[in-house]
Amino acid sequence: MGSGVRWIDLLDASRDELLAESPVDLHWSALEQLLAPPPERATARPTFDSHGDYVFGVLLVPVAVPEEDRLFYQEIDFVLTRDATLTVRKTPHGEEPFSIQPVQAACDAHGSPSAGLVAYYLVDEVAERYLLLLDTVNDEIDELEAGIEIWPDAQIRRRLADLREDVLQIRRTLGPTRDAVRRVVDGRVDVGENEIFDRPLELSFSDAYDKLLHAADSLDVARDLISSARDFHQSKISQDQNEVVKKLAVIASLLLLPTFIVGVYGQNFDHMPELHWRLGYAFSWAIIAATTVGQLVFYRWKRWI
Repeated sequence: MGSGVRWIDLLDASRDELLAESPVDLHWSALEQLLAPPPERATARPTFDSHGDYVFGVLLVPVAVPEEDRLFYQEIDFVLTRDATLTVRKTPHGEEPFSIQPVQAACDAHGSPSAGLVAYYLVDEVAERYLLLLDTVNDEIDELEAGIEIWPDAQIRRRLADLREDVLQIRRTLGPTRDAVRRVVDGRVDVGENEIFDRPLELSFSDAYDKLLHAADSLDVARDLISSARDFHQSKISQDQNEVVKKLAVIASLLLLPTFIVGVYGQNFDHMPELHWRLGYAFSWAIIAATTVGQLVFYRWKRWI
């Protein structure tokens, strides 16, 4: 990585590896977080914390799998000192690990980066991942909106629920990530006399902070779009129900007059001329047919059927 600070990168490290490779004596809370299992969901809270002679941080990287309509998280924990950087990548079971290559390439291009600059490139990569994720979420919402007209109701409800859950999970990680980076920008993450984040570097973090703010704005838009899609689906269901009710009303109406006519002639009074008329049966059927056709023409004219 150049002639800067020593960078120790561990993937799904064991306790022995952590204790052997750690550049400082870790506080129990930091060690507990480093040894925590990889996240199945967004359980860890992104943070930047000062622990005296080092800075401890946690970042969560959301990864969308559009082909499978799912979202998972990769966790990156790091320990920063003036002379060394320790990164610990945690990978959920069955998933791909977070690739450190883009961060390493950025550091190599810089020449001799400090520990704080390594942290900046990590945060900037995470911020870019959030922007990419929100683009994917918007594409998924567009697909949902197009599918509302043709998908089965069960599939639409399931997709709406999944997208709402994904947006909530993103909000739970994006907000704390933004707040953690803001602490660096405001100069609230210090390490005694050995500052890891000098003022120019703190200002550099503001670029990543702006990306996270943009991602938060995009997340709000995505949430509104999901709500709009849900409302459109509900209105479509109501419209479909109205169409069904309208057709049932037409059917009931078509049967109403024939039922009335049959009821009249079914009274069997002695002084009903049609009962003794040779064409009375055909006459009753003619009335039924004429009234039915008349109603069908009327309903078609009114565009009810």
